[in-house]
Amino acid sequence: MNGKLYLVPTPIGNLEDMTFRAIRILKECDLILAEDTRTSAPMLKHFGIDKRVFSHHQHNEHKATAEIIRFLNEGQQIALISDAGTPAISDPGFFLVREAIKNNIAVECLPGATAFVPALVNSGLPADAFCFEGFLPVKKGRQTKFKKLAEEDRTIILYESPHRLLKTLEEFAQYLGEDRQASVSRELTKMFEETVRGTLTEIKTHFENNTLKGEFVICIAGKPATVKNKNKYSDAEE
Repeated sequence: MNGKLYLVPTPIGNLEDMTFRAIRILKECDLILAEDTRTSAPMLKHFGIDKRVFSHHQHNEHKATAEIIRFLNEGQQIALISDAGTPAISDPGFFLVREAIKNNIAVECLPGATAFVPALVNSGLPADAFCFEGFLPVKKGRQTKFKKLAEEDRTIILYESPHRLLKTLEEFAQYLGEDRQASVSRELTKMFEETVRGTLTEIKTHFENNTLKGEFVICIAGKPATVKNKNKYSDAEE
C-alpha cells in the first residue's frame, strides 16, 4: 500500500464539531502527528482513538519531516492534526505538505473546523472577497503591513492574542480610520462565545471594559470606494 498524508481538522472548542470521517481516519491511520501531544491527548481519548502520537510543531517540523517522509514512502498512513482547527492555517503543516508533494506522496485534507470562516460569516461584512492575514508581525514589518492593509478593499481577517488585541485595534484605527466597520469574535464554539460588531473605536472601547480571554478573530471592512469611483459608475449608469 502506498503511504498517504492526511490533514485532519480538529474542533476549535466544541468537541461536537468533530466529523465522523475525521474520527475514522484517526482510528485507521498508522500514526498521528500532533502540534502538542498534551493538548491532543484529551481529545483523542474522548473519541476512543488509541494511536501512536508524535510531536510535530514549528520548532521541530523541518528536522522531523525527513523521517516522516521515509515513513510515508514505506507505506504508512499518517494523519497530521494541530491543537485546534485545520493544519497549516496559522499552524504547522505547510512544510510537510510541500515535501510530501515533492516526493509524489498522496496528500488529502479533510474539511472541518477553521476559526476564521465562522468569524467572517458571523461578522456581517462582505464575504465574497476577503484576505486572510493570520497573525500580524509583532515587530519587524508591522508598520509596513498596516500601510498595505490600509489600501486593501477586501474584507480583512486576522488572528490576535488577548494581550495584543487592544494595541492591534488601536493601530488599525490609526491606519484605517476610527470609523472603519469591524467585527471581533472570541471563544468561537465555546460556552462564552462572543462577537462584537461596530467601528474599530467602539470595539476597542468594549474590550477595554470587558473580558480579554480566549482566541480572537478580527474582521475589518475593506477600504470603501472613493467618491470619484462612485461618480464614474453613476455617470455610466446615466
